[in-house]
Amino acid sequence: MQELTSKIIRFRDERNWRQFHNAKDLAISLSLEASELLELFQWKQNDEVVKENLEGIKDELADVLYYVLLMSHDVGIDIEEALESKLRKNERKYPIEKAYGSNKKYTEL
Repeated sequence: MQELTSKIIRFRDERNWRQFHNAKDLAISLSLEASELLELFQWKQNDEVVKENLEGIKDELADVLYYVLLMSHDVGIDIEEALESKLRKNERKYPIEKAYGSNKKYTEL
């Protein structure tokens, strides 16, 4: 993750774009890129999109990751640690014996 983050920071800084980046605008950009991923699936069957537009999915996922790594760097979040912490929280919210094979929210288990 650190190597990817370094590449992203270098890409941004070589273009002098840091001046345009703040937490609010990075969060907006992250949301917009996730919406572009969703747009690929709109009005289509899942298998159709995956089969016919894997390159588009790949690009949009890369854009989402770009903004996740950039924002976490800029606000001082260790994204690997944050993900590990969130997984531990989800393990408590969704114990295997209650959540196995269920799509219910933890409040409904």
